[in-house]
Amino acid sequence: MSKPTAPLKGRAARLARLMPSTGPSTAARTPFVLLVVLLLGGGLITLLLLNSALNEGSFRLSELKRDTTELTDEQQALQRDVDGRSQPDALERRARELGMVPGGSPAFLGPDGTVRGKPTRATAPPPSPSPSPTPSADATADPDAPAPGPSVSPSGAVPAPDPAAVPSAQDSPTPTSPGR
Repeated sequence: MSKPTAPLKGRAARLARLMPSTGPSTAARTPFVLLVVLLLGGGLITLLLLNSALNEGSFRLSELKRDTTELTDEQQALQRDVDGRSQPDALERRARELGMVPGGSPAFLGPDGTVRGKPTRATAPPPSPSPSPTPSADATADPDAPAPGPSVSPSGAVPAPDPAAVPSAQDSPTPTSPGR
């Protein structure tokens, strides 16, 4: 059997009126529902921001890959150009265009100051007979204009090039690489 409860008096009675004993009310559920809605909304917004950041990173990555491919292709083309220009026959042809001639026999200085070998002056080899010019090149050329190339004396010697006409290393353009 249960004991009858005595009526509450004073302070206990006031507290009992503030806390009703008749089941849960809707006012007690409102903060919980609001908390759940805020958590779900915050999670959804965070997910959208993360997704857009990943997409932006993906676009940037594909752009960088494309740039890397273009730069790799350019580097390979430049390397082929360097390889072609550094072949011995290409170097010789370019040196002759600049007026250079093969060197003579070298002389060496020993540590004690003695000279080994006999140095000789570098001279241009006699010009090789060139093939006959094509008729189309002669038809457009001025007949009064002098022939291009070095003049040859009756003895067959090629005169030394004029130092003012030979470009120096300071006059030549400095090679550059783009973007570096």
